[in-house]
Amino acid sequence: MNARRPHILLVDDTPENLDILGALLAGIGQLSVATDGEKALDLAGREPPPDLILLDVMMPGLDGYEVCRRLQANAATSRIPVVFVTTLGSANDEMRGFEVGAVDYIHKPFHPALVRRRVEAQLQLKAARDVLRDQNSVLEGLVSERTAKLREALATIRANSLETIVRLSRAAEFKDDDTGAHVLRMSRYSAVLGAELGLEGDEVDNLLHAAPMHDIGKIGIPDRILLKPGKLDADEWLIMRRHAEMGGEILAGSDSPVIRLGEQIARSHHEKWDGSGYPSGLRGEEIPLAGRIVAVADVFDALTSRRPYKEPFTVERSVSIMREGRGAHFDPRVLDALLDVLDRILEIKENHQEEGESWVRSVAGVDSPAEGS
Repeated sequence: MNARRPHILLVDDTPENLDILGALLAGIGQLSVATDGEKALDLAGREPPPDLILLDVMMPGLDGYEVCRRLQANAATSRIPVVFVTTLGSANDEMRGFEVGAVDYIHKPFHPALVRRRVEAQLQLKAARDVLRDQNSVLEGLVSERTAKLREALATIRANSLETIVRLSRAAEFKDDDTGAHVLRMSRYSAVLGAELGLEGDEVDNLLHAAPMHDIGKIGIPDRILLKPGKLDADEWLIMRRHAEMGGEILAGSDSPVIRLGEQIARSHHEKWDGSGYPSGLRGEEIPLAGRIVAVADVFDALTSRRPYKEPFTVERSVSIMREGRGAHFDPRVLDALLDVLDRILEIKENHQEEGESWVRSVAGVDSPAEGS
């Protein structure tokens, strides 16, 4: 049986804009349209609800902001992701949209490839979250079964959940120039550092699987900011910093230890040892250990990797830069652990230069999490 096609609701008071969006999104899924806010709320409340709403901001009657507020206030529609479609482009306009519950912006006039890319990324994220929610419901129903059956079911669900986590993490990468190889490397670096710092067994395993979710919040950052080749201005930086909180919100409320750890990492991996980080300005051991570990692993891989705006730094220069941040940006103990196991870290880096077909299997733990150990 074929999977259900995603349902996208297009809302705009200008029929020409609906025609353009309909043509751009042809083939992605089932499309329905509304030309005002009241009709949009009616269609969104029907079963089955849309998987995604593209919502014009400036409409007579109920504007997009009010429609989004009402969608968020209704339990039946609060989980539907809303992408605002607008000519408004200031940081204040975008912040207002995020505050009422939007997950992204598409700006007019439309860029065809960008519209499809962002819609596909939001649909993939929605599908992954639905799978995780369904799997949690299955878990609750299995608790009362015999121990042997429960263990077998948990093993199957865990394997499926880990693949879903990996694909959820990759949804954010549609909005960034990082490759799957970066996420694979830094997650393995994190596992090696965790073991070096005394974590054992499931703690190391959970860290390996949770680390790829560190930047999942980037799914909500507009491309004009995330992909900007130059320095961000103050308003753009305020929006960019929100990805840590967005990531935590996306992952919040799970019963899964891995996803709970992913939430913790997403919220804390940009905190700094001296308290100058974000989003909460945590200091020292107020920052969860997993966040401190991922911060070191993520920065090391970023420094030593090629990015659109820079060539890779040498290992020597990267280590020198990170030493300068010891006790300021980085937990001294975690940075020292990186230096102690640098040979193993470099072996992982050498073995995982490209994404390859086994990316999902590797992060899901089919392969050994720590080469050279």
